[in-house]
Amino acid sequence: MDNAIHVVGIGLEGAEGLTESVRQIVEQATLLVGSDRHLSYFPNHVGERLTLGNFMSAIAAIQNHPNSVVVLTSGDPLFFGFGRLLLEECDRDRLIFHPNLSSIQLAFSRIKLSWHDAKVISAHGRSLDELTQALQQGVEKIAVLTDPTRNPAAIAELLLSLDLPSRYQIWVCENLGGQDERVTETLAPTSLVHQSFASLTIVVLQKIINDETLALEDLPLIGISDRDFLSFSDRPGLMTKREIRILVLAELALQPNQIIWDVGAGTGSVAIEMARLCPTAKIYAIEKTAAGVSLIQKNAQRFGIQSIQAIQGEAPTALTELPNPDRIFIGGSGGNLVGILDCCLDRLSDRGVVVLAVATLEHLTQAIAYLSRFDWHYRLLQVQISRSIAVASLTRFTPLNPVTLITVTKR
Repeated sequence: MDNAIHVVGIGLEGAEGLTESVRQIVEQATLLVGSDRHLSYFPNHVGERLTLGNFMSAIAAIQNHPNSVVVLTSGDPLFFGFGRLLLEECDRDRLIFHPNLSSIQLAFSRIKLSWHDAKVISAHGRSLDELTQALQQGVEKIAVLTDPTRNPAAIAELLLSLDLPSRYQIWVCENLGGQDERVTETLAPTSLVHQSFASLTIVVLQKIINDETLALEDLPLIGISDRDFLSFSDRPGLMTKREIRILVLAELALQPNQIIWDVGAGTGSVAIEMARLCPTAKIYAIEKTAAGVSLIQKNAQRFGIQSIQAIQGEAPTALTELPNPDRIFIGGSGGNLVGILDCCLDRLSDRGVVVLAVATLEHLTQAIAYLSRFDWHYRLLQVQISRSIAVASLTRFTPLNPVTLITVTKR
């Protein structure tokens, strides 16, 4: 086709990285389009040259050119590339694509890691919101296309500000395919914060098991960081967050030597905070799944806690054989809130306290209706908290899910 638009992917190795047939297509083009860097790979080209600046005006020139056109792009033109825009604006019948290795392929090849299951995110000219969401969801493997602003240092700042329950191995891959190619590997985001990086950089993140040994003597008396707890691999955010835990502990008004139930204990984060504050308390952490009980036990061992007994079972049935409690925290009800409240308030000692953490309007309405019917004394504390996170060189607030704490005191 004499008026074909050939879209040619090219790497940092320049013309040498193209096959002979593709090099001939480039040489025969009457119009060669690309960035200054791409055009510099063909200094002796005799055809007309057009430097990519304004994309729409360049597309108009490409469409109106009567003869063969070659558009040079990086890597695979249809992988976060200029090729997508050409498909939208140009006659598809004129377009012929000649892909090269993408920078993502090169990055995973260099670090010797499979990438069929990786989530690829482009931060080139975009916000880091998609990356933030992926990190909070605990995505196992992430590759990020960066730009001079959303660079590895900005990504490291974001990792540090999110206080994630998971750690990530980090690879920074610069100038892949070029003579000054460099790959940096680290487990410490702080090591990247004040570094400078090439403009052509890929960041790869792989989640790892949080096997760090805790320095228990350095932990705060209250308000342990979320990232210090082991969490569910498929649900890393399923945890009572640090700020909520602190308020729950305050509402419980713990005393020494008490018997405490933690119903729907999840990772055991609240039970562990209780145990560290009141070493003489006897704490029963009830969780319905074997995986949940195992995680509670691992976290208790991790923090050197021996006063927590993890119990597998579904409340209220799992509560029947336990000693009567002085304090109860209900973090999850498994859809059986009324039955759990019946059992808890019947078994609660005089002047005992129950604290519920409620995340939905339906459960809040159900709990209030129940407590009002039996004339229980309760108060509500609605908690809406936002944490600061890094956005490139700026900072913004991101909200945690709102929670209502219901504190019930037995008269």
